[in-house]
Amino acid sequence: MFSAMTPSHPTPAATYAVLDAEFHFDLDPCPLNDAQIWDGKALDWTDRRVFCNPPYGRDIPQWLAKAAEATVAVFLVPARTDTKWWHDYALKATEIRFIKGRLKFGDATNAAPFPSVVLIYRRNNGE
Repeated sequence: MFSAMTPSHPTPAATYAVLDAEFHFDLDPCPLNDAQIWDGKALDWTDRRVFCNPPYGRDIPQWLAKAAEATVAVFLVPARTDTKWWHDYALKATEIRFIKGRLKFGDATNAAPFPSVVLIYRRNNGE
């Protein structure tokens, strides 16, 4: 059974690899690595190529607001089309890619109980 005990879900390696090959990330403000602990929202994202799989909680809008700083910001978030943050932030993405099926996060044996989406924000649509 998929656990909702934590708001953090490790990005599936294959999903990250495909996105990194396309966008060439230089910042992950939400790594799930004990060696890299910081407040990713407090970091400067200016002129960065950001991949962000934020904690899936009430702070999602704050994370999405950071996209305006980056050259490119790519988010992996739950597809919650009925939420205020979806309408306020997700629909302003340059590109929205719904993921077919359900992802398996980290070492989970079962798929997530929610659909996922990739939101891509490009500054000035310049890429």
